[in-house]
Amino acid sequence: MPVVMRKFLPLLAIALCGVTACSDRSGTASIGNNAEAMADALERKANDLDAMAEATANDSAAAMLEGAADNLADQADNVRDLAEDGAAKR
Repeated sequence: MPVVMRKFLPLLAIALCGVTACSDRSGTASIGNNAEAMADALERKANDLDAMAEATANDSAAAMLEGAADNLADQADNVRDLAEDGAAKR
């Protein structure tokens, strides 16, 4: 594939997604579903880190893992909040 095509393919994909998302409300539902899936994945990672923290005997490593798990859980909440705010504005 020519270099020029490789540079324009991501731009074309972004443009198509933007047009699809802005063209009707089905785009809003799709964005909401994707946001929910992303938030679920973040929560699963947070749960994995919590389990690792409980399994380790090293207190400092456990604290670090728990902090990372808390951050991921917060990010999951933020993703959900942003998706809800975006849906409410439409």
